[in-house]
Amino acid sequence: MSRTINPKGWARPVGFSHGVLSTGRVLAVAGQVGADREGRLAAGLVPQFDQALGNVAEVVAAGGGRIDDVVSMTIYVLDRAAYLVARPALGEVWRRRAGRHYPAIALVEVRGLVTEGALVELQALAVLP
Repeated sequence: MSRTINPKGWARPVGFSHGVLSTGRVLAVAGQVGADREGRLAAGLVPQFDQALGNVAEVVAAGGGRIDDVVSMTIYVLDRAAYLVARPALGEVWRRRAGRHYPAIALVEVRGLVTEGALVELQALAVLP
């Protein structure tokens, strides 16, 4: 069971929650890139984000949960500016895969990711009932 925590008087968060209070079993999801089961990377930031988010959802499902059990996510990107430009399309991907569920999210720009050609990597924590 989880509930979002957004302090009164703070600006309304868009696309994330300031905090998530949860009770249950914790599932740590390793960084997921936009590669399919055979390891083939999708082409471009938005398709890679879509695949990576799908991979997170699949790991959570394998643990007995659902995407709305994700309470925290860190998004690692190579290019923050490209991410910001793509936000409308990324938001569409998010809503298709996760609806209006917004965990605590951080965006971090990095110099590189372990997987050659990866543009984005998602790491998550889920709390399962």
